[in-house]
Amino acid sequence: MIDRRVTLAQELHDGIAQDLVGLGFSIDSLIASIKDPTFKEPLRAVRFTITGLIEKVRLEIHQLRSAEDLISEDSALDYPYELLRVVSEILRNVSEHSQATHLSMAITDNGLGGAHSKEGRFGIAGIQERIIRLNGDIHIDSTERGTRISIELPLAR
Repeated sequence: MIDRRVTLAQELHDGIAQDLVGLGFSIDSLIASIKDPTFKEPLRAVRFTITGLIEKVRLEIHQLRSAEDLISEDSALDYPYELLRVVSEILRNVSEHSQATHLSMAITDNGLGGAHSKEGRFGIAGIQERIIRLNGDIHIDSTERGTRISIELPLAR
């Protein structure tokens, strides 16, 4: 059984809450770069408001997660969406909390293979271009027994 409130709490955490945290960090950077105190004070007021909103959202998340009764969910899960949210949260945590300088990740499946650049198709090429733009390396091993995509990235600190 899937509790819809837990799902809502996850969406609030991974969506609005993280957006507010990111906005707060952006304002912190802006405050640090401004020399004129006339502009700093209003930005600090906005920053405190954002901090308050983050706390309100976290309280709502906690309240949603602490409810007892479960509601059965009849619809199928959207696996790509759910996995995207999981990976996004892992990468956000690495970026914001780990102090890591390097990231390795790999995805392996047991499908039909065939993951390579193809004329008129841009999925694999787009992935490779993005990894190169991030100064990383990507290796794709795809056979009839499945595909393994390995990515190595330096993290800017």
